[in-house]
Amino acid sequence: MVTTVSPGCNTPLLGHGHSAGEGSPMRPSRRRLLGAGMAIPFAPATLAQDGLRRPLLTVGVAELPPTLEPARELSNVGTRVTYSIFDTLIRRDFAGCPDGGGSALKPHLATAWTRNDPQELVLTLREGVRFHNGDLLTAEDVAYTFTSRRMFGTDALLPEARSYFATLASVEALSPQVVRFRTRVPDVLLEHRLASWCAWIVNKRAYEELGIEGFGRAPVGTGPFRVRALQTDLRIVLDAFDDYWMGRPTARGVVFRQIPELAARVAALQAGDVDLITNVPPDQVAALHASPGIEVKSVVLANCHVLTFNERGAAMGDKRVRQALGLALDRQLLADTLWDGKAVVPPGHNYPEYGPMFLEGRSLRHDPADARRLLRAAGYRGEEIIYRTMPNYYTNALRAAQVAVEMWREVGINAKLQVVENFAQMRAAGQQIGNNSNSTRLPDPLGALWVSWGPASWFQVSGAFRSTDAFNTAGQALEAETDPARRKALFRQMLDAWEEEAPGTVLYQPAEFYAMRRQVRWQPYTFYFMDLRPDNLSFA
Repeated sequence: MVTTVSPGCNTPLLGHGHSAGEGSPMRPSRRRLLGAGMAIPFAPATLAQDGLRRPLLTVGVAELPPTLEPARELSNVGTRVTYSIFDTLIRRDFAGCPDGGGSALKPHLATAWTRNDPQELVLTLREGVRFHNGDLLTAEDVAYTFTSRRMFGTDALLPEARSYFATLASVEALSPQVVRFRTRVPDVLLEHRLASWCAWIVNKRAYEELGIEGFGRAPVGTGPFRVRALQTDLRIVLDAFDDYWMGRPTARGVVFRQIPELAARVAALQAGDVDLITNVPPDQVAALHASPGIEVKSVVLANCHVLTFNERGAAMGDKRVRQALGLALDRQLLADTLWDGKAVVPPGHNYPEYGPMFLEGRSLRHDPADARRLLRAAGYRGEEIIYRTMPNYYTNALRAAQVAVEMWREVGINAKLQVVENFAQMRAAGQQIGNNSNSTRLPDPLGALWVSWGPASWFQVSGAFRSTDAFNTAGQALEAETDPARRKALFRQMLDAWEEEAPGTVLYQPAEFYAMRRQVRWQPYTFYFMDLRPDNLSFA
């Protein structure tokens, strides 16, 4: 059965099938685009796009990814770059809503898709699409991208991808331009999965020749930009792919420069050494607005900053201590003071983007008195609890950590803050509290809470989250359920279990601020993706 709906901001979550140009409506997002247009200066001779030399876009970022394998580097810093190197079969129309959070689905590498039954989806590929190495896109490349060995098997090369495609049973090329996906259970979200994280299509020939490590250094996709150089901790250089099927890119190339210190990023922008900078904290916005030729845009992200509570170690094995850590936090105060009120405190791991799956009437409690009661009941005697954070990876992470430590001290929790350089150090032995972010990768609980905390997540695999029985039972049932009312009830059970066991707690949905020079016309999305396709990047 094929469901036809006009794409737009209101997209359904549970369509049975789609054809070209059609999407799945859902409830309008509550996020609001903040700020005014963004900009970038170039010498006048480089600005013309009517056959003269195109501009080079230089982006200053706090950190660069170590690899560009798109289903391995699933971080904020990685997807920012890979989003313009690779394409998906189906495209989520982020720009279809003014806040950059549209969820309508529309054709991309696939021109049409049809549900033959609840466990089968057949897609027709766009003809004439070329990879960066000149190969034509075929169904064999698609099937290779989603092989069990690479993506969803028990011994997959990319184990994190299993969180996104755990329902897959097989992917088969039926002809050069037709591919069939089959799932082991009915999966109402398969179309959304194919438009989202881990679904970027790779070139089979290049992958087999280079291997996973080599491909991560010199990837081959179909996107508007191809990789010229990856210089670890320095820069990533991309060249325009002028055979791009959506049209000639508007920039001749893109350079992502790693500039960890905020002051140095701001100075580089003001000096014209870079054209756009990321990870701008809100307390810098007014000064940047006042700088000649610079503007700022921001967007509330479909992402939440979270604190993670490791069940291993002294005190943290008792869920009452973990619950107390959450109850002691005044999240609205954090949002107001650290984010100038631009961050949003959601009602738990539960977002309006879920449409009919959104659970009304929930909230994140701030109750210091109840926190003290739980600590007494748990027999907590002031044992030291180690909290590790990186200073630059998440905007305001260090400042939020310093405030949180004081809030915990007020209820009797002895937390010691340690500043580290990377995730490996943060998650090394001895860590009990850490920070992370969870993105709403699909407009459904399976695309947020389940991906981030389910059986294939680092938290369960490592043993940091081990009280998982009720959570996993509800989540696994939700994966296979198609009835909307039963799906919502299962989500409630899953969220109740997560909040009861408290392997972490939500802080807020951050706002991401971008500062740039005036000639750039570019819209940020509610993910960290930087879409530099011709329909989202131009120059005045």
